Amino acid sequence: MAITAERRVGADSGKAMVRVERRRGRLGRREAIDGILMAMPWMVGFVLFTAGPMLVGLYTGFTKWDIISRPVWIGLDNYVRMFSGADKLFYRSLGVTLRYTLMSAPLHLVLGLALASLLNMKIPGTNFFRSVYYLPAILPVVASSVLWSWVFNPEFGLLNYGLSLLGIKGPGWLSDPKWALPAIVLMNLQYIGPGMIILLAGLQRVPQELYEAAQLDGANRWMLLRHITLPQMSSVIFFVIITSINSSFQTFTQAFLMTNGGPNYATHFYMLHLYNEAWRSYRMGYASGLAWVLFVIIVGFMIVHFRLSRLWVYTDSE
Repeated sequence: MAITAERRVGADSGKAMVRVERRRGRLGRREAIDGILMAMPWMVGFVLFTAGPMLVGLYTGFTKWDIISRPVWIGLDNYVRMFSGADKLFYRSLGVTLRYTLMSAPLHLVLGLALASLLNMKIPGTNFFRSVYYLPAILPVVASSVLWSWVFNPEFGLLNYGLSLLGIKGPGWLSDPKWALPAIVLMNLQYIGPGMIILLAGLQRVPQELYEAAQLDGANRWMLLRHITLPQMSSVIFFVIITSINSSFQTFTQAFLMTNGGPNYATHFYMLHLYNEAWRSYRMGYASGLAWVLFVIIVGFMIVHFRLSRLWVYTDSE
């Protein structure tokens, strides 16, 4: 009798476990369906507005297409035109973009980190200055470009007027091939706010105990920066470098409105060249090829950056 009762209890517990597993399975399927339904708007938008246009652009990059007529398959002719030098502005615009990136990205990182360090201090008015430095980043690019065109005016611009008060004759800025690109770099420093906020958040997560222990051992400010702040901030710096490079390669509006690529193609950015090919020369197939070349270049920079990050990015597991 005791053995029969034990078997019955075991069978009942087994059935209960089966019911529990079935209930868990139903709940899991329901959660999966709910998750897919909630993600569906984003998935549909990604396919329609990102993945779809990218695939169409990949196809049209191998065609001759003027938007009005149907695309005509020409194979690699567009890419041969780019890399063979037939398009004289291809390498020139790419060089302008690379020079701009090499000037702009390090400045955004260094100045952003310096401002973040100042704004990380516990002094009155810090929140006000955080808002002030971030505010220019939300201004419309078109409005700020027009405003900076007046600032850089060599005759009555505010910048040259300030330099004249110091006894310095200001350059031609946007009208001078040597100064046009540095002028756009200087103008874009107003968009330092987003990177500064990210770096500030990274500074605030550095454990204060590390600073206190190092100071007890006699570390000065330079040693604190080199051996504590920068290693602890390396992952945040890594992210800011990625975003800066990505945005620098896609610079367009400022050059389009302020210089239109001049003077003497000194600010003829890659994106401006792409725009001219697509919407002024109506070579949409060639412009699609230019867009994919830029995509490959940016991805290549990202891959190199990720590989090099193993040498200097500190992780919590290390």
